[in-house]
Amino acid sequence: MKLISKRPVAIANMQGDIGNSGFRGTVRFYQMPGGILVEADVCGLPDNCTGFYGFHIHEGGGCGSAGFSAAGGHLGNGVAVHPRHAGDLPSLLSCNGRAYMAVMSDRFSVSDILGRTVVIHAMADDFALQPAGNTGQRIACGAICKPR
Repeated sequence: MKLISKRPVAIANMQGDIGNSGFRGTVRFYQMPGGILVEADVCGLPDNCTGFYGFHIHEGGGCGSAGFSAAGGHLGNGVAVHPRHAGDLPSLLSCNGRAYMAVMSDRFSVSDILGRTVVIHAMADDFALQPAGNTGQRIACGAICKPR
């Protein structure tokens, strides 16, 4: 459901973890005046009772295997505290396993995120607990690259 008419400057094709093999999604990044527009379009999210899922840009260059540990910590962890890391984004809100969100950020540039990862967590971000907002396990991950 791509709603933006511009060509993205970066993209992450998301994959679900072993327990979420039906997950599909794409996160696109657009250069806009004043920042980067982040557009997430995902489906196959599990039912977590609240419908909210933590959504962050992580420092790692890939997802790795089970648990997506290769994604590392939040982008900008160590520079600021959560929720002020460069990679902290609003939680996704799911309706019947589907979520769409577009949000502007001036906390990072395209060069800051290329080669990094986007991670979706099992629970909502509480925007308080350090270092990741008590978002729980990583259920989906995608490497950020230039679009083809």
